[in-house]
Amino acid sequence: MGDYTAFVEAGESLVKLFRAFMTPEPVSNPEQIGLCSPHSPENNQLTVSLFHVEEDMTNTQGGYYQASRDVQRMRPTYFGLRFLVTAHSKAPEQMREADSYRIIGAATQTVLDNPSLPPELLVGSLAESGAQPRLMIERLNYEQLMKIWNNTSVAYKLSIVCKIEGVAIVSKRERRVSRVGEFTVNGEQIQ
Repeated sequence: MGDYTAFVEAGESLVKLFRAFMTPEPVSNPEQIGLCSPHSPENNQLTVSLFHVEEDMTNTQGGYYQASRDVQRMRPTYFGLRFLVTAHSKAPEQMREADSYRIIGAATQTVLDNPSLPPELLVGSLAESGAQPRLMIERLNYEQLMKIWNNTSVAYKLSIVCKIEGVAIVSKRERRVSRVGEFTVNGEQIQ
């Protein structure tokens, strides 16, 4: 189970996955794949940016569980995270489009080849908890992608959407419970 840092850890784990499978080809340097906004990519050739968080109602169970003898804790909440993965080619102008296609093609192949984030690439509380987040390509249509880009002055860049499911955040909400010390049966007190 992840702590409140689970969202950033999921993003960092996705970046580690791309760095492991996309360097040295088509991206020559692992540091050129980063967790940052697609609107200001700096020197990155591939950016990963969280743009939508959604509670996963299929995995979420309500209520409390017994954490220790006298403490019950609220069950964790599971989320689906959508990341915009965008190519930013640094190639000369005449080769820039083809280079962007290669970068996005490699990112797509990486996601399809890894239906879950490998445990050795997980970071932070996700790694410590033994989580197994699932990874997939989210199929957004062109209009949905354009909505992401329309509110900026930056031109649309070739992107895919990766969804990570099964990211849990543990609750710190607890309640104390006490064990039954005595009870009465047919008017007779039993301890």
